[in-house]
Amino acid sequence: MRLTKLGHACVRLEKDDRTLVIDPGAFSEAASALSGADAVLITHEHFDHFDGDALRKALADDPLLEVWTSRVVAENLADLGGRVHQVGHGDAVTVAGFDVHVYGEDHEILHPDVPPIPNTGFLVDGEVFHPGDALTVPSETVPTLCLPGNAPWMKIPELYEYARAVAPERAFVIHDGLLNDVGLAVMETHVGNAGKEAGKEFRRLKPGESVDL
Repeated sequence: MRLTKLGHACVRLEKDDRTLVIDPGAFSEAASALSGADAVLITHEHFDHFDGDALRKALADDPLLEVWTSRVVAENLADLGGRVHQVGHGDAVTVAGFDVHVYGEDHEILHPDVPPIPNTGFLVDGEVFHPGDALTVPSETVPTLCLPGNAPWMKIPELYEYARAVAPERAFVIHDGLLNDVGLAVMETHVGNAGKEAGKEFRRLKPGESVDL
């Protein structure tokens, strides 16, 4: 499987001429991220993960393209009928030839007085886990973690704690689109330190960079 980081929280997974795209939002140039995709996974409705206009256009352009997503996004796209599939914690589905297990129910807290929105993390082929905007720890082994590097809902100590809890063989940073060059350098240092503690490869992929798993 090949994993490509496409900016902020968006990744593209390719295997056997099939392509799965996760969270093509506004910071990841969703229209280009969706080009050639066989299926799309959306963790939740925030604009940096879900660009409704770009996704609707991609669905209009490709009648075979389908979406698996959280309840709120599925409701937003309900007019598209059976091409949009609502999934939740504990579900296991086959998506464009990929085995997908769904973990997590809630977005991390953004405001102390506001209940969290739904958030669905996706473990693909028992290899790559994309948690969306939550620090969800799956109940099965995660070889490759898409590790949130920065967010309004996360502190640096939580990055270390989450990496320790999941204990992946390797981690590649997502959710870094809010940082300038100074912030990226600070975050990359902490990610590297977390990897050194574990004796594993933890690092940030630049937008467009790929790794073979």
